[in-house]
Amino acid sequence: MTSIEGKTVAILATNGFEQSELFVPKQRLEEAGATVHIISPETGEIKAWDEDDWGDTIAVDRPLGDAKVAHYDALVLPGGQINPDLLRVNDDAVTFVRDFFNSKKPLAAICHAPWLLIEAEVVKGRSLTSYHSIATDVKNAGGLWTDEAVVVHEALITSRNPGDLDAFCDKIIEEIKEGRHPDRKKAA
Repeated sequence: MTSIEGKTVAILATNGFEQSELFVPKQRLEEAGATVHIISPETGEIKAWDEDDWGDTIAVDRPLGDAKVAHYDALVLPGGQINPDLLRVNDDAVTFVRDFFNSKKPLAAICHAPWLLIEAEVVKGRSLTSYHSIATDVKNAGGLWTDEAVVVHEALITSRNPGDLDAFCDKIIEEIKEGRHPDRKKAA
């Protein structure tokens, strides 16, 4: 297994995140040696959505207002419909995502989480995937949408749904291991 010991990863989420899309990457990243912080506009705990009902809760490690891009080696954005829809109307969340993208460090989004990338205006001219129901949103924002398990454009990593979690997590770990991607250009 690839080791990313000594790396710190942020997972940005709020109530309504897709349970598997937060818990599986968190577990896989920790197994690979990373420290993982759950960052949220909320404090205390946030609650998952698990398929068709509310799921488990998880403790928030750091309020979004206290999170600094410089403290993290990668950012993971879990999907579900509720989580990214709430976060994309939160100016602090959108700014954090945009600033993270511009840092040229690995940024991973799955399912509906590319809504945050669209709101942060970082998809234009970039290859990515998402849950099929938001493919038109990605295309309308100038993204080059494709139906694949995982798509990487420089250090921007995207996947479609929970069925892609193994490939998604493997690619996140690989990109963290490789480090920064100075060739990434700011969105046009």
